[in-house]
Parts: sequence; structure tokens; C-alpha cells
Amino acid sequence: MTPTIIDVLLPAALACIMFALGITLVPADFTRLLERPRAVLGGLFGQLIVLPAAAWALALAFRLPPEMAVGLVILGACPGGASSGLITYLARGETALSITLTAITSLVALASVPLVVNLALQTFLGAGGAVDLPVGRLVRGVFFITTVPVAAGMLLRAWRPALAARIERPAGRIATLLFLLIVIATFVSQREALFANMGSVGPATATLNALVMGAGVAIAALLRLSRRDAIAIAAECGLQNAALGIFIAATVLGSPMLAVPSVVYALLMNVGALGLIVVARRLVSRANPVRA
Repeated sequence: MTPTIIDVLLPAALACIMFALGITLVPADFTRLLERPRAVLGGLFGQLIVLPAAAWALALAFRLPPEMAVGLVILGACPGGASSGLITYLARGETALSITLTAITSLVALASVPLVVNLALQTFLGAGGAVDLPVGRLVRGVFFITTVPVAAGMLLRAWRPALAARIERPAGRIATLLFLLIVIATFVSQREALFANMGSVGPATATLNALVMGAGVAIAALLRLSRRDAIAIAAECGLQNAALGIFIAATVLGSPMLAVPSVVYALLMNVGALGLIVVARRLVSRANPVRA
């Protein structure tokens, strides 16, 4: 895949997905979260505490080579990805909660990621030195790929409700198609790294994905949250910003080898996401056949 596709078309596709989600939302979807802080706090706990801890534990449990162990921890420290909102929507979860968690964890990552990554470097590689994240680039990415498109979709729904209602379903289908294209593009562009490392890193990354999604559901159950909240937290925990993990490993740390777990996870997490959609939609259909 050429740099143009990676740098331009992929962010553009994610922005289109977020715009399609914005059309389905109203401000009340977000203000309701203020009345249910447990959902936000539960999601943050899963994303910021459970996920990095699980990545660290699995790196030890699978006895990964030092570089692969650090790479897995880097991935676990990354915030949720923009596509988690679409997965939550398709799985009939609480989309506003997912988008809110993505925004918050992306900002918290400015402080949490360097701490976790530095500790992993010292523990597994005996390396020192501070990791400096590109703060401006990360904030701009979250803002323009997530916040702006969602706000634009919500504004369209507020100002032109008839038009928004007319294009909501086609926009949702386009968003789904774009998501599938992103999965295919990820596989095609990283196929060599995937084939070379799937056997060694694949089991650990697949286990991490299943484990944290299950943890998201468990957290929601312990907090007595709704099924829609549980879906959102599971998606947010399971779909990481793998692109940021690749960037930190290959560009910030200058070690492409550390990026391998993020590359493998970028594909496997989408497989897990499809599974979440299928299971969640079946559960919703059984609970409410009329809505299905």
C-alpha cells in the first residue's frame, strides 16, 4: 500500500464512518452519559487499566521474545480506535458512550502511553530513555478524524432532519463498506509481516482481543450497566488504535520489529469485531424481536 493510501485515504475513510455515526446521534445521547457516570468510568477502567495489564500478563504468559513483548504492551497502552464507534453502532450498542470513551482515552494517552511504554522498555529490553509522544499530531488526529465528522453529522441532523433521515441508512451502509475495505487494506498492506509473525504473535494477540472484550462485558455486568453499554465497552476495549501503536514503535522508537504485534492485532481485532456484531445482534434480536 502506498503512503498516499495510508496517509490520506484511510483517515478519510474513518472520517466518513464517524460522519455516518454522527447522523444517528443527538446531543441528548451524550448528555445522558452525565446521568450515568458509571458507564464512562467502567469503560475508562477497562481501557486504561485492564487492557495494559492484560497485554503485560499475556506477554509473560506466552513467553514472547523481548521485542514482541514490548510491542504487545505498546498496543495495550494505546487508546481506542475510531472504528470502535462503528462497531458499537452495528452491534446495536451505545454509540455515544463509545465515542466519548475514544475521545477521553485518546487525551489520557498523552500521559499514560509514555509511562507504560517506558516501563515495558526497561522491563523487557533493559532500555532507558523517555518516550515522547507527538502531542499535536495525536490531538489533531482525534479531533479531525473523530470529533469534527461526528459534530458535522449531528449538525446535519439538527438543521436538515428530513435530509438526515433520508441518507441515514445509505450512509450506514457506506460506513460498513468502508470498514470492510479498511480490513482488506490492512491485510494487503501488511501481509508479509502478518504471514511472517502470525504463528508467534497471533495466539497472544487473539487471546488479548478476546480477553479484553470479555472483560468489558464483565465490567458492565459488575456495574449493572445496560446491554448497550456492555457492547460499547467491549468494543472500546477490543478495538485499539493500532495505527498509533505502529507509529510509536516504528517512528518514535525507530524499531519496526516492535510494531509487529500492532500489525497483527490490526487484522485480528477486526475479526473479533465482526464476531461481536454477530453475537450482539442475535442477543438483541432474541430480547426484542420487533426491533430486530
